[in-house]
Amino acid sequence: MNRVRERHRMRRAAPPPLSPATHAAAWARRVHLVRTALGAAPATPTLIDRPAALGAVLGDVVDHCDRAHVWLTLAALTGRLPDRHAVVEVARASEFDAGASLWAAVAEHTTDESAGWDVRLASGEVLVDVAHTASTDLTTGIQRVARETTRRWLGSRTCTPVSWSEGFDAMRELTPTELRRVLRGAVERRRADRGPITPRPPGEADPVVIVPWRATYVVPELAAEPPRSARLLAMAELSTNRTGVIGFDCVPITSAETTQLGFAGVFAGNLAAVRHFDRVAAISGAAATEYSGWRAMLSATGLSGPAVTSVPLPVEGALPTDDDTASARQRFVIGGLPLVLAIGSHEPRKNHLAVLHAAELLWREGQRFSLSFIGGNSWGSADFTRLLSELQRSGRPVDTASKLSDGQLWAAYRLARFTVFPSLNEGFGLPVAESLAAGTPAVTSDFGSMRELAAGGGALTVDPHDDHGLADGMRRLLVDDELHAELSRAARSRPVRGWDTYADELWDHLVAW
Repeated sequence: MNRVRERHRMRRAAPPPLSPATHAAAWARRVHLVRTALGAAPATPTLIDRPAALGAVLGDVVDHCDRAHVWLTLAALTGRLPDRHAVVEVARASEFDAGASLWAAVAEHTTDESAGWDVRLASGEVLVDVAHTASTDLTTGIQRVARETTRRWLGSRTCTPVSWSEGFDAMRELTPTELRRVLRGAVERRRADRGPITPRPPGEADPVVIVPWRATYVVPELAAEPPRSARLLAMAELSTNRTGVIGFDCVPITSAETTQLGFAGVFAGNLAAVRHFDRVAAISGAAATEYSGWRAMLSATGLSGPAVTSVPLPVEGALPTDDDTASARQRFVIGGLPLVLAIGSHEPRKNHLAVLHAAELLWREGQRFSLSFIGGNSWGSADFTRLLSELQRSGRPVDTASKLSDGQLWAAYRLARFTVFPSLNEGFGLPVAESLAAGTPAVTSDFGSMRELAAGGGALTVDPHDDHGLADGMRRLLVDDELHAELSRAARSRPVRGWDTYADELWDHLVAW
């Protein structure tokens, strides 16, 4: 605290510097945003040529000791959302210098780039943050949820999709290209391994920067970037905005050994922000259990954490075309062998090494079937690739594929005898749900979200840590036609829960409360 006081004492002792003309002009343009947000009348026109001049036009409405006011002032005048450290430091110092530290901080945090931005106040709006989803053609499960949900909200609700500046220091409107990526939805190829697209084509205008105030801010994706998390932490804790997020899972914490090195720390940064959010809509009962357990831990820090509710993801099956079926049959079916499918990337958590081992146990006892994996390589997939190659060299009917269209994927589901998904931890278990929606039985794990899905009928559960138990489950569905028929009927009889229903329920929980 002494260092903070000394730094700001020295600022007061020095002559107040003139600010770059572009910076001062930006402040003059944005002063009305702060006054409007705080319910004040427009200020008398005043020359703003240095930070101290801001006090003359805002000192009557801004409480420089109120951290929400400090957050708003820094965000609106600089165009950049502040982090928690900046807000708290300025508010504390301002108690001893009548707000001079706030005006000095505005000058310190304004950059040549941010001074050129068009900034608007989003008051009373619903903002939907789709920054990562809008920046790429990659369609993981998370991106699909964000696209399907946001598309429906944009079609039936009043909301504004938003992204972030390149350094994640400013919230902004989407570019036309980004909006098209969000709206593409189901027609876009799924599980593609393509990388990100250039965020903004040459010639596309700079989007308008948004400062939320008394708005509702919702994140339907995972906001894991550290600078984004830092800005969201301050906004959720210190501003007047309502906040909500989809809770996909806490796998990086509960099963850290199965995630990429370093990601647990990144995810912890996300949770540091989410602990100040108002609501979490978990994608399954299992995910809600994880978030509720984490929320209970927060009581030790004096925080109550967000309200956690389960809003289960939907599953809508699709009928493939004849061409899709023919293509999938040619790609995956080997003679008269029953086809077993394993869907998902080859990261360790998906337990594909256990699937290969169980399959080899069955092949060695004389069972006849082919095994196909559909999904791309990921971190930690080297052992899977090595073992797969060894089995292929020994003549086993096993392969892997990626970059399938939606139609080809649904055709593969329907051609399969059954699917196998013995994951070690899942927020939802989409491949299980999709398999059952296609009327194809599944062998899956006997806990968490996978057991939730199996409870609706059509699946056989096993201990994913027991290779022989997994092999037993696969054997039963290979040789027991009566059991297979029973599970197939149960799968086809499951109630349908669509994306429209999910989007409505999610809106009710995260927005309309």
